[in-house]
Amino acid sequence: MYAVTHRPKLARGFTLIEILVVMVLIGLMVSMVGLSLSKSVSRAEVRNASRDVLSALRYTRTQAIVTHSEQVLMVDLENRTISAPGKKPIKLPKGIELGMTTALREQQTETLAGIRFFPDGGSTGGKLFLTVGEREFSIHIQWLTGEAKLVKS
Repeated sequence: MYAVTHRPKLARGFTLIEILVVMVLIGLMVSMVGLSLSKSVSRAEVRNASRDVLSALRYTRTQAIVTHSEQVLMVDLENRTISAPGKKPIKLPKGIELGMTTALREQQTETLAGIRFFPDGGSTGGKLFLTVGEREFSIHIQWLTGEAKLVKS
């Protein structure tokens, strides 16, 4: 036969201090994830804004080719807007800084300049910079072909 022995049951569970330590650690992790997500939103905004600007550049180039006439995309650095001919201006979200390099003859004021596209598809060329914090997206416009490319810096 088998002998059955009874052992006293040990109390199982967690102490109040252990539970509090775990809750503090969870709180710290949640706050770190929150900070990470807020940075991701800014990156997503600048990426989307870059794509909108790229689309406006390509639209302006296409209009120059289709209409057989010069078309100018206007960039207002002060108001952070991009205006393609015949389209509603694109207003960049708050927190996104806008910079530009273009041909001197296309600069109307210190904060207002354009990129001109020609009927053959070429352009005056230039670069647009969209920046949030340390993250920058550059859009390069080739003068010979008028091609606009998004370059992550």
